[in-house]
Amino acid sequence: MAGDSETHLKDRAENGHTTQKPFLIGVAGGTASGKSSVCEKIVELLGQNKIDHHYRQVVILSQDSFYKELTPEQKAKALKGQFNFDHPDAFDSDLIMKTLGDILHGKTVHIPVYDFVTHSRKDEFVTVYPADVVLFEGILMFYLQEIRDLFQMKLFVDTDPDTRLSRRVLRDIGERRRELEQVLTQYITFVKPAFEEFCLPTKKYADVIIPRGADNLGYPERRILQTTERFY
Repeated sequence: MAGDSETHLKDRAENGHTTQKPFLIGVAGGTASGKSSVCEKIVELLGQNKIDHHYRQVVILSQDSFYKELTPEQKAKALKGQFNFDHPDAFDSDLIMKTLGDILHGKTVHIPVYDFVTHSRKDEFVTVYPADVVLFEGILMFYLQEIRDLFQMKLFVDTDPDTRLSRRVLRDIGERRRELEQVLTQYITFVKPAFEEFCLPTKKYADVIIPRGADNLGYPERRILQTTERFY
């Protein structure tokens, strides 16, 4: 995540920079489909990847930052791989709505930091300053209409299930210290059914469907550049 520094914001105001409503792009898709990679590719396409993160005018937010605080009982289940993190109720949708509303009004926002090892929010936040383009990615970004309707562009990353599973296994074992058996059990019990019930049906709301992720932007690349060119 990135945003302007306070100094940069002051400089922009003094130079008569006209404040305009940020352009919100929602990016949905199944677990490990490549949503983050697509967002990073868009940042690159818009020429922001080589700019210091304090001065970037394109920022990336993740729905994963907005998991709800778990009760002691829920956390005990989570540590055993028995909690469904892919269900809509696992996310703090009210906080997502408030955050998006503040972003649309040009306000600075504070994003929670979630620890996937301990299944809890850390006692810290990431500060995101006003930006021209905001990418918000997550498995269920299009599930709730009140959130879905805030996006001016909606992208769905459509990746083969076997590819997604292999990526998730590598990620959860390497980055989140999970055991293989736990990862596979959680996938079969929660992740796959939740994808089919809650995520996949939202594909119909996408303006653009991106097969195979960041390596296949093609037409979406042209459309994204045309749609956001007013900022640059």
